[in-house]
Amino acid sequence: MSERIFNLLELELSLYDEGPEGHRFSMRHVARELGAALTGFTVYDVEPGQSTWPYHFELNEEEWLIVVSGELTLRTPDGERVLRAGEVACFPPGATGAHSVRNGGTATARFAMPSSLAPLGDATVYPDSGKFKLYGPGFSHRGRLGDPLEYWEGEP
Repeated sequence: MSERIFNLLELELSLYDEGPEGHRFSMRHVARELGAALTGFTVYDVEPGQSTWPYHFELNEEEWLIVVSGELTLRTPDGERVLRAGEVACFPPGATGAHSVRNGGTATARFAMPSSLAPLGDATVYPDSGKFKLYGPGFSHRGRLGDPLEYWEGEP
């Protein structure tokens, strides 16, 4: 990358191989590299038959998806639809912004995800598995959603 300018089509990405089979992809956190403080911007490549992150939504971050090349199947609370190069989707904070993507096509798909940042903390909810991640300065916890509790339950 030269200065603060890069080409989405030519950017080299690194393999993210920590997920299970079916969730293999390459990515690059461009915003971090450029020192962005208020926004995120990650670029992904997804091979045919693969997905990125599990179906989820953020509570304090807005995310966007811009298809750069190829096509992706986008899942939202409204169902699934195919997105093609040039199409854009927005995922607002909260359950209505739930999303996941997979490549059901025959060629590698590239997409970019700009997002807001929540430097004082965020929560991510994974509706299919009932998991959540809660984090903030000095704290991070991943767990399972459970029965609702009253405010004072369990307190001395």
